[in-house]
Parts: sequence; C-alpha cells; structure tokens
Amino acid sequence: MAGAAAFFDLDKTIIATSSVTAFSRPFFAGGLITRREVLRTAYAQFLFLLGRADTEQTDRLRQFLSSMVKGWDVAQVSQIVNETLHEHIEPTVYAEAMALIDEHHLAGRDVVIVSASGAEVVEPIAAMLGADHVIATRMEVVDGRYTGEIAFYAFGENKATAVRELAEEKGYDLAASYAYSDSITDAPMLDLVGHGFVVNPDRSLRKAAAEHGWGTLTFVKPVALRPSFPPPQRSVPALAIAVALVVGVVLLARRRRRRSA
Repeated sequence: MAGAAAFFDLDKTIIATSSVTAFSRPFFAGGLITRREVLRTAYAQFLFLLGRADTEQTDRLRQFLSSMVKGWDVAQVSQIVNETLHEHIEPTVYAEAMALIDEHHLAGRDVVIVSASGAEVVEPIAAMLGADHVIATRMEVVDGRYTGEIAFYAFGENKATAVRELAEEKGYDLAASYAYSDSITDAPMLDLVGHGFVVNPDRSLRKAAAEHGWGTLTFVKPVALRPSFPPPQRSVPALAIAVALVVGVVLLARRRRRRSA
C-alpha cells in the first residue's frame, strides 16, 4: 500500500505570522533593506494578519518582494534566517499545529510544508519543525545572487500541482492524505486530498469549507519551542577566558584603589 502524507501551509497555519516579513528587521540590520522597506513589509504583514490582504494585494506584495530581493546574496540571506530563526519564528508556532505534526509522524505519515514563501526561509523553519519535505517558492539565482525573477511560485493551483508531483515521486496515497490551510487560495490543495482542513477560518472560508466538505480547526496558542532546541553551550576554554578576564579587571581595580589610598 502507498503511504500517506500531511501537507501544511505555513503562514497563519503552523505559525501565527508571515514567515517572510517576520525577518524584515534582521534583513534591515544586515543591510539588505531600507527603513522604508521595513515599514512597507510591516504594513503588508499587518494586513495579512488581519486577513485583509486580498488576492490583488497579495500579488502586489509578491511583486514588491521579488524586486526588493534582486541582487541579494543568497548565502547572506540563509545565514540571517538561520541565525535569527529562534527569535523571530519559534515563539509564533501554534501548539495545536505541533501536536498535529507529532500525531501524523506517530501514524507513519510524512509531513510536508507547502508555502508561497521563499525556500531559503521555509526550509530552515521546516527543519526546526521536523518536517520531512518542503514545497516553496524558488527564486531564480545567478552567480549566487537573486535576479528578481521567480523560478517557481508555490501559490494557488501551483501548490496542488507540486503536491501531486511529490505524491507521485514518494508514492503517497492522496485519498488517505491530509492538508491544512488558513487560505481559500489553497482550495486546490485541500480538494486534492481525502482529508482537508481549514484553520481559523473567516466567514467566507468557513462557508467554503462547508461546501467542499473540509474540516474546521481553531489554533489559538503559539508556543515557544526553545526546550526542544537548547542554545549552544559555551566551550570550557571560552568560559575560562571570560572568567579570567573578569577576575583580571577586578584585581586591576583593587590595585588602583590601593595606590590611590
């Protein structure tokens, strides 16, 4: 028998934020974007979180982000994402989503993150969550830098196509598989599997769920994953050097006080 999988949208389904715009501050600190671009991405995220970003606004944001990343060094982007992942993404993960991921793994199903965000952002998040595979938007890269063009946009029908291709490659039985999303734009993906679920739906999405026969879930509790991912420990030599420096400063201060006395 073919195996099955659970396909999860990322933004506002697994995490309570936008994965791309969540990194606007570290991108600014790294010199990749201007203060004006930080404000623009913050406003876009505000609309997104309120559920007021329609298809036209989402497309404009995609075009803006594509033009903004033109010329960025791919290695620098990956470094920033990996170094700031726990600070900007980890506290926003829904506990209910993590519980579902664990349940699917225990049932022997692969977990696949399917996101319209860029692969350089999605893949480290998926690794943190313990996902097995990733479907994400991929930007065109030449000589290690983004050209500003999109090689594959994981949005709408494209998501369903990529899910179908991955299922054929891995031998997933889609009729026995699951999918989760907060957006009506993922209707093709939800309809593709035997068990589709909408997350935190607004009125229109709830109505669509009833029409399509999708289940409805409510995620309300972001939880920090820090206990599962402890910070790196200082090496003994590094700690010894730090202690020696502190002791040296204290002794030097005492000597100066004695001389002045």
